[in-house]
Amino acid sequence: MTTQTAVPVQTVRRAEGGAALVSEAELPSTGQFIDGGFRPSTSGATLDVVDPCSEQVLAQVADGTAEDVDVAVAAALAAQPAWGRLTPKERSLVLLRIADRVEENTDRLVRLESANTGKPLTVSRDDIASTVDTFRFFAGAARAITSQAAADYTEGHLSVIIREPLGVIGVVTPWNYPLLMAAWKIAPIIAAGNALVIKPSEQTPLTTIAFAELVADLLPAGILNVVTGVGPVVGARLSEHPDLAMIALTGSVNSGRAVASGAAQSLKRVHLELGGKAPVVVFEDADLDDAASGIRNAGFWNAGQECGAGCRILVHESVADQLTERLVKEISSFVVGEPGAGDDIEIGPMVSRAHYDRVAGYLSRAREAGIRAAVGGGTLDGPGFFVAPTVLVDVPDDAEVARQEIFGPVVTVETFSDEDEAVTRANSVPYGLSASVWTENARRSHDIAARLEAGTVWVNSHLVLATEAPWGGFKGSGYGRDLSIYALDDYSRTKHVMHNHSR
Repeated sequence: MTTQTAVPVQTVRRAEGGAALVSEAELPSTGQFIDGGFRPSTSGATLDVVDPCSEQVLAQVADGTAEDVDVAVAAALAAQPAWGRLTPKERSLVLLRIADRVEENTDRLVRLESANTGKPLTVSRDDIASTVDTFRFFAGAARAITSQAAADYTEGHLSVIIREPLGVIGVVTPWNYPLLMAAWKIAPIIAAGNALVIKPSEQTPLTTIAFAELVADLLPAGILNVVTGVGPVVGARLSEHPDLAMIALTGSVNSGRAVASGAAQSLKRVHLELGGKAPVVVFEDADLDDAASGIRNAGFWNAGQECGAGCRILVHESVADQLTERLVKEISSFVVGEPGAGDDIEIGPMVSRAHYDRVAGYLSRAREAGIRAAVGGGTLDGPGFFVAPTVLVDVPDDAEVARQEIFGPVVTVETFSDEDEAVTRANSVPYGLSASVWTENARRSHDIAARLEAGTVWVNSHLVLATEAPWGGFKGSGYGRDLSIYALDDYSRTKHVMHNHSR
């Protein structure tokens, strides 16, 4: 690849006067939300929630304990049977009211999400709108349960297939989409008749706490419980708790391993939505303008802090320079800044100092390995955890940045010679969450999509989601499905009841 492009100097746009997105009065209550109300943590300790734009403490939340988890699980166990006996219609109406309540509070939740995560207001608005849609979808799906037809499959015996709630489910959610990922779990879990105890990320817990506060009068006490704290304490207790029927996590591969290990002792079900390293396979006949525009969105939405991000570009060698030129032009146009600096902000900061250092480390090691940044390639000056939108070129197949999940505003560009090589290399990483194929050849698109090892494969687009369609991965990206009716299957169990009606 010979494309030589000047790397523009990027800066961070700051909000005028340092105006706060949320007032102190708009911050949610502190304490653990258990059995329908807030109570102090048994530890008495707190955790700082840091604004990633200013590096200042935004709020404090309770530093939870195993004892807090036990109290929350006990409340959920007491509440779940009555909730599980409600008809689908009754539960559906509650989910619809929850959706309405979230929608009514959109402005506050958007600003709170952006203040906590640093993400642009455009991204937070999409998150809250998708949260509303998730609850409305599962309100309908709960009333349209499908199952095998009742019939005499053995002479004189009627088989009836019943879907039952699992009971109480532990949930661990990540920092990149705090409220939306909580909704992806909460909505199908309660729609199926379960109760839950959820641990949001200690870095971004504010909208999950605010959500519980907002819907407290809509759900029976004990159905939704929120325990804040760190993974090795709160998450570990949820994983190993003997009274939980399932543990569901969206997070890193390492977190998934820890959760699955803890769950093994009680043989509880495990639902894991983990990392990704999505290949974007661009063939020589692709519309290169569309591909570059698609990568601009798919690789950099939420500053690339997205498990389905289109971050590993595999492009046919004959069009690699052309695509890279277009891609650099697209990425150079990004507006980087604080969410309060304007609605045109597109790229925000990394969520924390630790993650900022992690992403910066990948870029530093890439430079040392001789990998060139066609645009970006480093961190940005000033307070906050900002990384320049980056396109890395001259990337060998075995490079660290080509095989490991960076989870930042960074895409890598590699070339291939033929279809078999493209498929082999796309499948060579341990992840299998998502992928995309870019070609104008319909036969090729069907064939390549079928050969890619990913739970979602897009053709001529990337990172377009529908609540009706399942989301989840293969291989190291985990198992189980979020969204769609398949999520209801994950959070319920099948019972066969056979009636002998012989006379």
